[in-house]
Amino acid sequence: MKNLILSAATAVLVMAGGTAWAQGTATGEQITAAITGNTVQGSMIASGAYTEFYGADGVIKGKDYSGKWRVNADTMCFQYGSDPEGCWQVKIDGDQVSWVKNGKDDGTGTIVKGNPNNF
Repeated sequence: MKNLILSAATAVLVMAGGTAWAQGTATGEQITAAITGNTVQGSMIASGAYTEFYGADGVIKGKDYSGKWRVNADTMCFQYGSDPEGCWQVKIDGDQVSWVKNGKDDGTGTIVKGNPNNF
């Protein structure tokens, strides 16, 4: 019964536009649901500002570049050009994301519906 009540509460939060996982890192399913077909714009500590569209086909499109993305277990992985793939855990709170590497926030972003920059 307790699990049923928790599941119902989670469903209500998700349907209301909130996120039940905002306090911890998202699951792979939650990452996929939030990111697929949308753009994230923000800043990474190491590389600075970014704006990227994440296609359902696993292709990343930026202003002058492209790459590949995938969800692996409960992480989101990115691969650009010949660089090795890197994976991050993701915190999601509404339209806000934090990229977490080795337990520390490594960058942030805002999820924007669709591909408004037509990448």
